[in-house]
Amino acid sequence: MKLDAYSHILPARYFERMRELVVDAGALRRWLELPALHDVEARLRMMDEFGADYQQILTLSSPPIELLAGPADSPALARLANESMRELCDRYPDRFPAFVASLPMNNPDAALDELAFAIDQLGARGVQVFTNVNGRPLDDPPLRPIFTEMARRDLPIWMHPTRGAGAADYASEDSSRFEIWWALGWPYETSAAMARLVFSGIMVENPDLKIITHHMGAMIPFLEGRVGLGWSDQLGSRTPGGYAALRERMPLRPVDYFRRFYADTALSGSLIGTRCGLDFFGAERVLFGTDCPFDPEGGPMYIRETIKVIDALGLTEEDRDRIYHGNVLRLMRLPLPAPAAG
Repeated sequence: MKLDAYSHILPARYFERMRELVVDAGALRRWLELPALHDVEARLRMMDEFGADYQQILTLSSPPIELLAGPADSPALARLANESMRELCDRYPDRFPAFVASLPMNNPDAALDELAFAIDQLGARGVQVFTNVNGRPLDDPPLRPIFTEMARRDLPIWMHPTRGAGAADYASEDSSRFEIWWALGWPYETSAAMARLVFSGIMVENPDLKIITHHMGAMIPFLEGRVGLGWSDQLGSRTPGGYAALRERMPLRPVDYFRRFYADTALSGSLIGTRCGLDFFGAERVLFGTDCPFDPEGGPMYIRETIKVIDALGLTEEDRDRIYHGNVLRLMRLPLPAPAAG
């Protein structure tokens, strides 16, 4: 069984509402060019290439809900997304055995309400957050109860990067060029969000918190030495602010809290990057995820290439099964789903 833990979708009813809310229609070009993103029949045909034992955990595609609607309207948009996801899982249970709920993060009180509704009433098996909330960090005090609640419920959080072309690469410029905001900016976003969750104490206060980082933990595995000896063990040596005392109050080295995150294999088919992430997190914290359908073929390429990478790693059968389905099922507390009828 291959259970894709990080594939993206825009359910039809939600997508239509999203199109109504977007002011610049040109901004939707990328999404419109990917039928498997919003046309479920096209998606099912694409999935057929990988046989009856390939299934997907559904997560809502970017943009974040809080970029589409203000605090007064985002709760209704999140509810529409989650109900639409539930409908897809009910209609195609042998393809989509579970979904991840979306939250109106620009309205923290409503986000907690939607978290409870989506899990308790709709059966969501986790929630998705983005690496910032319209520029606010995830350790912002009003947002912290979301992490506490998910730790209490013992269900995972999927964390997706967000950053746009308006985030300039240099102070002398107004916007990012050459899509640097995406290729390099998104890994930075994920890494920075992970750091804020570690050093703010959220990971310390919630030792059982389960966060799945998109794109194999971004920059963190590759920068293990810098994060460990260079940062964790010398925090506060470069800047004032009491950081050294913060380090001393942490029961573990900061780098060890970074290892407590989970990571998916959505690296656009990179064998080198997957090996690096696997060495850092360990097979018990790596999940098969593909980023479907955001590839040059509109869906199947990332699935195909990611499977090739995992099968080329020389893993034991036990570790291979953990990555393909065992870890995500354990995190979501679900049984192994039956293969699709073929």
